[in-house]
Amino acid sequence: MRYIPLIAFLALTLSGLLVAGWLPFWGGLVAGLAGIVSAVGLHDLFQTRRAVLKNYPISARLRFLFEHFRPEIRQYFLESDHEETPYSREQRALVYRRAKGIEGLRPFGTLRNVNEIGHEWINHSMAPTHLDSHDFRVAVGGPDCKQPYEASPLNISGMSYGALSPHAIESLNWGARLGGFAHTTGEGSISRFHRKHGGDLIWQIGSGYFGCRTPDGAFNPEKFAETAADDQVKMIEVKLSQGAKPGHGGILPGAKVTEAIAEARGVVVGEDCISPPGHSEFTTPEELCAFIARLRELSGGKPVGLKLCVGHPWEFFAMTKAFDSTGITPDFITIDGAEGGTGAAPAEFADHKGAPIREGLMLVHNTLVGMGLRDRIKLIVSGKLISAFDLCRMFALGADGCNMARGFMFAVGCIQAQVCHSGKCPTGVTTQDPGRYRALVVADKYQRVANFHRNTMIALKEAVESSGLHAPQDFTPHHLMIRVNSREVRSAASQYLWLEPGALRAGEVSHPAFAKYWDRARADSFDFAA
Repeated sequence: MRYIPLIAFLALTLSGLLVAGWLPFWGGLVAGLAGIVSAVGLHDLFQTRRAVLKNYPISARLRFLFEHFRPEIRQYFLESDHEETPYSREQRALVYRRAKGIEGLRPFGTLRNVNEIGHEWINHSMAPTHLDSHDFRVAVGGPDCKQPYEASPLNISGMSYGALSPHAIESLNWGARLGGFAHTTGEGSISRFHRKHGGDLIWQIGSGYFGCRTPDGAFNPEKFAETAADDQVKMIEVKLSQGAKPGHGGILPGAKVTEAIAEARGVVVGEDCISPPGHSEFTTPEELCAFIARLRELSGGKPVGLKLCVGHPWEFFAMTKAFDSTGITPDFITIDGAEGGTGAAPAEFADHKGAPIREGLMLVHNTLVGMGLRDRIKLIVSGKLISAFDLCRMFALGADGCNMARGFMFAVGCIQAQVCHSGKCPTGVTTQDPGRYRALVVADKYQRVANFHRNTMIALKEAVESSGLHAPQDFTPHHLMIRVNSREVRSAASQYLWLEPGALRAGEVSHPAFAKYWDRARADSFDFAA
């Protein structure tokens, strides 16, 4: 039975040759096609690398074909509306509708099981408010900042040029300019495509110091000052780690380092572009504080912040102690959840490294509150946020603002093909192949970026109004409800432990994480003290 397909095609080849004597065209066609398949089958039979092909010549090829298209078959025909892989069909459809300006109303009620453990909702008010505008603003800039920035509560998270195509970068930045929100560059620095349309930029400085580096990869203060002086640059973000692959670093092979990428990053065309796992400008929390102060001075007093995925608790405790002892605090901290995305990451890192967004935010927020530093530092969160409810949930847990990457990718046309690392993106979003990204028309997609942001802000405004509030930051843990079992729900205020202002400074460390690690964190070292 295993060899029947091969035998059948061999027989068909012979039959075609016989028929060719009377019907040359059709006989030759059958013989030719069947001969090709037979040759493939004979190759399968005698090759030694794949056992399944040797045992099932020809027919095993169908298995490989279906396996190749399995993600698409599953995505388009088999998955349910709420099955997350990693974003559900419903989540993607929500972005597409808002990006296209299509009505997003739903008939017949919720499709979710509201009795499922873990289901969450935001409480509403009997006295809803009425707000004149959805253009909420967050003032970013601590006491040492001379050029604070009035940011939108939703901005584009860091995605580098190189990971994204030129047309995708242009669309995002032009959309940000039209919508009045900010575009984070990613650690690949500022490219000509970021500058083309003049949208506000958050310049991300990674461990490779791209855009402000010496030829050997060290930090170059002169180049940094020159670029940071650009009025398009509104904030500086020092990337310590990212959620999808914290502590990993990366390399862009020289074959992918084009002229435009080399120009943006300050590297040589055709040479490997390396991002080390850690920074070379600092090795202790106090040195990190000094670096923050240096960047703030070199930039003319623009907001300088940090981006990190929370790892060892004592390391962030050590950073907070350094903020307190030096008097130097970042203007903002972006907390990236382990559920965040990336163009390519080892499976072990993507699945099992770093704290998820909720736990990361809770640790950072509580630590800063406990040290009396929370009012000096704005907290921004990123990691698998899509809807206005996702934003409300983060505001309720202590965030001041949110960043989003993949949602804006959907807005410019991403279909979640999950081939970002291959250079074969079917929609031209994550490729440097001109033949592919030419299909992404900037003049159309930038409007969708702005539409998605605007319609999400309108939905956020309605959520704020229905809860009787005046701004997203008015949400508290008491507004967020969580079903903990089939008969009981709790607010986030009672579900989690919350530190009182100044509690850590006063020596009150009853919270389990702080009781274990607080006294073993030092401002002069990231090490776990004896």
